[in-house]
Amino acid sequence: MTRVAAVDCGTNSIRLLVADADPVAGTLVDLDRRMRIVRLGQGVDRTGRLAPEALERTFAACREYAAVIRELGAERIRFVATSASRDAENRDDFVRGVLDILGVEPEVITGGQEAEFSFTGATRELEGTDEYLVVDIGGGSTEFVVGTEHVEAARSVDIGCVRLTERHVRTDPPGEAEAAAIRADVRAAIALAEETVPLREARTLVGLAGSVTTVAAIALGLEEYDSAAIHRSRIPYERVVEVAEALCSMTHDERAAIPVIHPGRVDVITAGALVLQEIMAHVDAKEVVVSEHDILDGIAWSLV
Repeated sequence: MTRVAAVDCGTNSIRLLVADADPVAGTLVDLDRRMRIVRLGQGVDRTGRLAPEALERTFAACREYAAVIRELGAERIRFVATSASRDAENRDDFVRGVLDILGVEPEVITGGQEAEFSFTGATRELEGTDEYLVVDIGGGSTEFVVGTEHVEAARSVDIGCVRLTERHVRTDPPGEAEAAAIRADVRAAIALAEETVPLREARTLVGLAGSVTTVAAIALGLEEYDSAAIHRSRIPYERVVEVAEALCSMTHDERAAIPVIHPGRVDVITAGALVLQEIMAHVDAKEVVVSEHDILDGIAWSLV
């Protein structure tokens, strides 16, 4: 058994998993799993640079995570950075800051690598060998991955809840034209993904990351966020549509009053729900299997 620490730094959030991994038993036992909303991708779609305040929020979370990793005595650490830091001109500032705090250099991975980690994390524990379409809806990008035990085809496209919100949303609640613009971007990106990934061939749709798990929490009617209830839940397409439409009609304050929506997701969850709805409609998915295990778990497994 090996004690590992995995850090996933995306466009909207930075997350830590410290776990004991047993490759023989195929188990990954959580010791600490936490998330901070740091919005590293703030303004990147518009400016092409990481904002100083976004970097400082991210470094503050890194200092917290460094203390946890030291306390728990992880033997191996891997820090993976995704969409926002791929796009930024000044990503070297980010790399130096992380290296100083955690002692490891962040790996700014490709969309293909991101897809591989997401697929492994989401499907390793699922029973049987099905043909899966794994969809990881992030802040800056969405990964589409098809495979059984291993990835057979994958594509990362630049649609994420932060990117689409910053690009299109100007009113509160978003107007019909703004929602339509988000949907149009999502449909264009799905068409792009489908050039290399057979989206309609998979039998099971698995949804990952905060937008999907938050939509699931709302659809399940939870009074508070409950990972155990959300993990491996099956949300029908009709409920996803109902949640997306409800979110589109709500103001920021009304969304903030929903207890299962993390404060850092309040302003971007509507776009995330629309992404999920459009994907399900395109592949004619009757339901989405929701996984709390994702790229973070895949990073942890890569250390064993």
